[in-house]
Amino acid sequence: MLTEERQRMILEILKNKGIVKINELVKFTKTSESTIRRDLTYLEGINELKRIHGGATLLKGRLNEPSYKEKQVKNISEKSKIAKYASALIEEGDCIYLDAGTTIFEMIQYIDKKDIVVVTNGLKHIDALVEQDIDAYILGGRIKARTKAAVGIDALKNLERFRFDKCFIGINGIHLEYGFTTPDSEEAILKESIMKLSKEAFVLADESKFGEVNFVKVSDIGLATIITNSKSENHERYLEKTRIKVVTE
Repeated sequence: MLTEERQRMILEILKNKGIVKINELVKFTKTSESTIRRDLTYLEGINELKRIHGGATLLKGRLNEPSYKEKQVKNISEKSKIAKYASALIEEGDCIYLDAGTTIFEMIQYIDKKDIVVVTNGLKHIDALVEQDIDAYILGGRIKARTKAAVGIDALKNLERFRFDKCFIGINGIHLEYGFTTPDSEEAILKESIMKLSKEAFVLADESKFGEVNFVKVSDIGLATIITNSKSENHERYLEKTRIKVVTE
């Protein structure tokens, strides 16, 4: 079977199944595992698919953005591990920014420091912070119903007054070439500004975010330390460009 024919077959199988394992592709194409791995590497390189552990999956649409409610029920265990580790990085006396993401929201229950100040644009976050008796500010701005976040020019103007010791950011996509990305331009601008206003920036993302590319670039991946739950397919290459903490417990 010609290489081009085999690769077309791989993409057709993915289109029908959404996700496929390497051993399935070996069986379908009647070729070796090493050949399939080379095909997947090539097809990922030209943005035709996304490699995952043991197989591949279809790329999501650039504008695809799950709602806050949808994200709340995805990868719950992974988010909890990441959030618990991230919360332990907070020290007494810190000025902190918490982004509006669902993984960031999980951090709040684990925060045990009281002599801190937190700024957030997350509508869901502010009640949880108040219940924890944490001194908190919420940015004003246009309310984005889908992600329960304050965004826009007013949020940016409010943000400019603050300086942070640490910020914790959620993200939709992490890519070696295209950096951190998100579907919404207003959220992208806000996230980038937050990173630049912080001494240390942390991006919290489970393994599913690696290799994804969304509509708007936030920044290069070197601008923040990534906290995740598992090594990606290209873990060593990511380490050449940024810092990554893999949380396993």
